[in-house]
Amino acid sequence: MQFAVALPWWGYTLIVAFALLMAWAAYRRVAPLTDAQRLALTALRAFTLLAIVVALLRPVLVRESNVATPRVLPVLVDVSRSMSVADEDNGATRLAAARNVASSLATTLAPGVRVELLSFGDALQKPADGAAWAADAARSDLTTAVEDAAQRYRAESLAGIVVVSDGGDTSGRPLDAGRLDGAPVFAVGVGSVAPARDREVVNLTAGEPILPEAAIDLSVSVTSRGFGVQPIDLRLSANGRPVEVRRVTPPADGAPMHEVFTVTPPAEQPTVYTIDTPAADGELVTANNARSVLVPPQAARRRILIIEGAPGFEHTFLKRALASDPGLDVDAVVRKGQNDDGRDTYFVQAGERRAAALSNGYPSTREALFQYDAVVFGNIAADAFTREQLELTARFVAERGGGLLVLGARSFDREGLSNTPLAEVLPVDLSDRRTRGAAGFDGEGAAVNAPAVTADGAAHPATRLAASIESSRALWSQLPALASVSLVGGPRPGAQVLAVTASPGGDAHPLIAVQRYGQGRTMVFAGEASWRWRMMRPSSDTAYDTIWRQLVRWLAATAPGQVSMPTMSVAVPGTTEPVVVMVRDERFGPVTDAEVTVNVTTPDGEVRTIVPALTDAGTGRYVAPATFDRPGVYTLAADARRPGTTLGVATRHVLAGGVDIEMSDPRQNVALLQRLAATTRGRYLPAGQAGELADLVRAAAPSTPVTETRDLWHNVWTLLAIMSCLGGEWLLRRRWGLA
Repeated sequence: MQFAVALPWWGYTLIVAFALLMAWAAYRRVAPLTDAQRLALTALRAFTLLAIVVALLRPVLVRESNVATPRVLPVLVDVSRSMSVADEDNGATRLAAARNVASSLATTLAPGVRVELLSFGDALQKPADGAAWAADAARSDLTTAVEDAAQRYRAESLAGIVVVSDGGDTSGRPLDAGRLDGAPVFAVGVGSVAPARDREVVNLTAGEPILPEAAIDLSVSVTSRGFGVQPIDLRLSANGRPVEVRRVTPPADGAPMHEVFTVTPPAEQPTVYTIDTPAADGELVTANNARSVLVPPQAARRRILIIEGAPGFEHTFLKRALASDPGLDVDAVVRKGQNDDGRDTYFVQAGERRAAALSNGYPSTREALFQYDAVVFGNIAADAFTREQLELTARFVAERGGGLLVLGARSFDREGLSNTPLAEVLPVDLSDRRTRGAAGFDGEGAAVNAPAVTADGAAHPATRLAASIESSRALWSQLPALASVSLVGGPRPGAQVLAVTASPGGDAHPLIAVQRYGQGRTMVFAGEASWRWRMMRPSSDTAYDTIWRQLVRWLAATAPGQVSMPTMSVAVPGTTEPVVVMVRDERFGPVTDAEVTVNVTTPDGEVRTIVPALTDAGTGRYVAPATFDRPGVYTLAADARRPGTTLGVATRHVLAGGVDIEMSDPRQNVALLQRLAATTRGRYLPAGQAGELADLVRAAAPSTPVTETRDLWHNVWTLLAIMSCLGGEWLLRRRWGLA
């Protein structure tokens, strides 16, 4: 027996003592009573008070029952499309094998554990009674399904969670074990783990388009399992139009093959490039035989600022090459000299609205500088800028995402920019001019000061001049030698040397070096008189113009506009994905009160309008969900404005369904299922050992006996005892003359 109202021992002692004290006080001074009479009445009063106190403390009898606590065991069966593959030993589909496992488990564990049969693919759901199961879900969100199952039964006692799947998981994120409240996951794997007869396009990537009609590389990886070294055909198409067929032979069965296709995408429209291989006899899955990638059209015009230390041929030729590029909007400032007051004077060529901010040379405000996408310092010393202007330039690269190019001997003369806020921004260490650091080129046999691309530069979009790497190298080798090359030091960690020159002693020195810094890009060009590449070549040779346009376009490529949309991809059509719009003001600070709309044009021309809402005031991030319900190219057009003011527009092209990730590598993903079980202290079992599940579930979640509690005070005898004491006390008081 115990009391339902739990008190420490001294609490019970105080209550009993208080009840006895009250009974004694009731008759301590009552006369005339003999000692025996006083004791009898005090005892009856004390017994009554103690009986009431005991009843209020609720005495109960606690004992264990033989009935076990009912527990629930969710059994999650994968119904995604990969479960329709028939690779079981008996020729059955994976879904059929999974249903057999689930059915046998329900029979084995009953009645101690209640089995709840659930299916998952796009979402977790309980199938209707008698409904036919079909493996037709577009994706398998395994991680979310496990977490949702734990939350669905969080009010009940979980015996664990059983997952019957081939291990396909399109969620792309790890399991949050904290949401399972300690429930173990028992993963049962179905499907073959051995290499099956299958050919797959594993990966497809596209290079970065720099100039209109410029060549870019499509890099593709392909595997062929179960067919030995039989050759396979790789077919390339652009927007459904055949472009090229290439036959490749694997070095060994299952060995990856890598090929590079060079294409020239049109500048004015998005292009979907597809690589596929024909289905082979006996192939397990054909849905993974193709993969597509989207190459977007050329971006809007990039705004460039050139600031030169003095008039010269280099500035004239560079300005002319860039100004004739329709994708660039170029402003130029040339330092002419000093006036009678000793102040610097400048020759400014700029748009009417931007010229005023350049009248004193380099911009000194965030608004004036951040309207550009890239800045070129040409033959200008560090003392031409204030420290505040150099700090602003560093922020222009790191925060704005702009590009910075430094060129010309005067820019590197003496200490140059080495002790300024731009020292860490540039890709070379200007404090150590003795370092050579031109990896990939030894300079032997090269003409002095003649340019040569490195291994990185041969394939880099900024320095590639032809469709093939070999042709690009040949064009670089035909360029005349430069007048001189400044020693700029070795590359910083993470930087790339794209081109080098040879010194009279045969040592290699960096000519073109690049790096990413913060959100932007930086570059140094250490040569002098690159205009020779134009004047000393035939008039039909456009290598000079191409080189400088590509270098500057590559620098400006990462600079977003005031309104921008980050890149996104939709692997599975039919899903809803967040569309993100970043909105900034002229200082590129976040805008929190913008009215943002996005028009989504579907592949068949339907236009849908969504209205993003502010989700992050610190960055000006607006988000709205959009449904990509069919495969193809979607065009997202964002518009942001304040009342009476347009902040900007942005366009983004999105390819939905470029890859069938549900059918990628159709073998059972044992590693994922094992990791899922180990994370939750569960167990992985192949389908053939599913009979062990019942014992594993019982061992992991033993039955807990039910505790029965019975009240001892809540009965007629307690009431009769109290009434008897009160009645006896009243009768004695009347008999002894106290009533």
